[in-house]
Amino acid sequence: MAALLYRHGHVLETVTVPHRGLDRGAIQNLTQASDDWAACQQVLERSEAASYNESGRFILTSLGRELLFDMFGSGAADCA
Repeated sequence: MAALLYRHGHVLETVTVPHRGLDRGAIQNLTQASDDWAACQQVLERSEAASYNESGRFILTSLGRELLFDMFGSGAADCA
């Protein structure tokens, strides 16, 4: 997920900050640009590592932010 975000002009804070997130247009662009995004999104949602905030934007949950930090280390999810 992190690599896909970076390749398409997003930063990790886009999905780690609860009031930000990916809007439907950004998700659609990622889905069209990469065959891997839909599967990644589905895994994140089913595992409850990602959800949608009150604005309908795709974000990582506390679990997702914790996993991101564990995988990429200090600085990757400073806002977690």
